[in-house]
Amino acid sequence: MALAGVGVQFRRWNSTSGQWESIAEINSIEGPTMSRDFIDTTSLSTTGGYKTFITGFRDAGQVTLNMNFTRDTYEQMQTDFESSDPQNYEIVIPDDDHTTIEFQGYVTELPLSITPDDKITANVTIKLSGQPTLESGSGPSPG
Repeated sequence: MALAGVGVQFRRWNSTSGQWESIAEINSIEGPTMSRDFIDTTSLSTTGGYKTFITGFRDAGQVTLNMNFTRDTYEQMQTDFESSDPQNYEIVIPDDDHTTIEFQGYVTELPLSITPDDKITANVTIKLSGQPTLESGSGPSPG
């Protein structure tokens, strides 16, 4: 069954408190934009007239967050941007399985969008490092 995006959360692991903390006022989440490399193995002796390939590395891609500007959220993302260490994040889906997508990543972009006739937003880009994991049972109860 299809799900609406209402109730989805984006959270960050707080190593000091040992708990996941929600990042406030997220308007949309795009990603992870996973992709896979392929290596061309075609040779002059390949038969059938089609190229052949083997698989190479996978890239977990990135996650882009469009969020309303709040000072607290912007400061947290700026702290993550300044850090040389990957941070732990998760996307929480409000389904019956309490689905989460957990990953480590680096904030790579933190631009503000300011116009006179609209709210101030930030489009935060996080580059994933390593394999994201699809989990069940670790999120909050569905709303």
